[in-house]
Amino acid sequence: MPAITGEEYKKRIGAMKSEVWLDGKMVEGPITEHHAFRGAIQTQAELYDLQHDQKISETMTFSCEKTGNKIGASFMIPKSTADLVKRRSMIQEWARHSGGLMGRSPDYMNTVLASFAASVDVLEGEENCYPDRLLRFYESAREKDWSFTHTFINPQSNRSKLAFLEEDVTNARIIKRLEQGLVIKGAKLLATQGGMTDEILVFSAPGAQERCHAYGFSIPCDTPGLKFVCRQSFTHNESSYNAPLSSRYEEMDTIVIFDEVLVPWDRVFLHDNIKAANQFYTQGKFVPFTLHQIVSRQIIKTELLLGIANHIVETINISEYQHVQSKVVEIIKGLESMKALLHYAESNAETDEAGIVIPSRKSLYVAVNQFQELYPRFTEIIQLLGASGMMTIPHEADFKSSIGEQLDHFLQGVDRKGEERVRLFRLAWDMTMSSFGSRQTLYERFFFGDPVRLSQAIYQIYDHQPSMHFAAKIMKKKS
Repeated sequence: MPAITGEEYKKRIGAMKSEVWLDGKMVEGPITEHHAFRGAIQTQAELYDLQHDQKISETMTFSCEKTGNKIGASFMIPKSTADLVKRRSMIQEWARHSGGLMGRSPDYMNTVLASFAASVDVLEGEENCYPDRLLRFYESAREKDWSFTHTFINPQSNRSKLAFLEEDVTNARIIKRLEQGLVIKGAKLLATQGGMTDEILVFSAPGAQERCHAYGFSIPCDTPGLKFVCRQSFTHNESSYNAPLSSRYEEMDTIVIFDEVLVPWDRVFLHDNIKAANQFYTQGKFVPFTLHQIVSRQIIKTELLLGIANHIVETINISEYQHVQSKVVEIIKGLESMKALLHYAESNAETDEAGIVIPSRKSLYVAVNQFQELYPRFTEIIQLLGASGMMTIPHEADFKSSIGEQLDHFLQGVDRKGEERVRLFRLAWDMTMSSFGSRQTLYERFFFGDPVRLSQAIYQIYDHQPSMHFAAKIMKKKS
């Protein structure tokens, strides 16, 4: 099966019997029809349909050498700089459709899986590692255009440096090794889109202290014993006027509980090997590939923020003020810096021995770490520009009521009636102040890890010697 359509995606997810818990109850019936999920599922279906848009199909897909089928370009393992640019173009097409607000749109996890398939050499010859299985799974997933969620974060029960000394009772771990496969018991955090995808990809973050915590596998989301426990839904209103973003892009985050889940051996890529689990992350292509996808999306999200800021400035006619111009320029500088870092990463890509093109992780690390600092400031700028307008945002029903004409008059902007002006400010509010918007800010603050650890990673991978040699040369110069 080549790249799927949106209808195929919805039909597949609607037919699954994944165990999803929300507000103390198990979700009954097709999840595609549930108010907390259908907005994001519909948006995701629209993304799949873009793969078949004749105007952009060459950007959205590529021809598989093995089967000749048209495959989603986010599954592509780049073999040239042109491939890398094609991947970025595809990612940004999807990001434009969702405003960059869906951090777990299918291209992210497709990129993760492609990065794993491109890193199988790290598993070669290692105990309890099965690179051939991983490659076969990758090929099957791209042909069927499966959708994925993933989880690798352990519960926050104890995050001290000595936590590993405690008797573990929470982290998902291997408890049995049977003829049929591994048995997993425990929990993992933060599977975004949990229950809304075909598969869940599960792997260990670096730093596992025990063999039972070192693994990598993928299973269908309706596997017996697998539970997705949702946080509170932020889809409080399904009106595209009242909640223009949360009604369409609320992805949902879940805790994943493994209640003695059996993982068949053909779905196990590695197990009981701490060294391999760590090296697969640190020496594989997960970091550069996924960072390239992340930064590509974040650029589009920044463009949306800039557009909202400019609309506010025009609507209430505040462009003449110097402090307003300075605030808008902050977003412009952030946007152009992100673009430059992304293009630098592509133009300085390197080709490994297998012919795989790897973007420069150094500039991508800088970009994503910078965005962690920039994004909260950008949302603050929207709030500062909007000021009291962020609070004077009546519902659509108010404009349709007997007082609608008065609201149209009293809430008007420059060349805009009140209803249109409020539509803009509801967009700004949903982006920066609603529960959905607040989640977006927290999400970007910690995307790809703790900001301090990311800055440490930059410090460790950066080549300090050229600048030190330069400084030493200047010191030794004689007048």
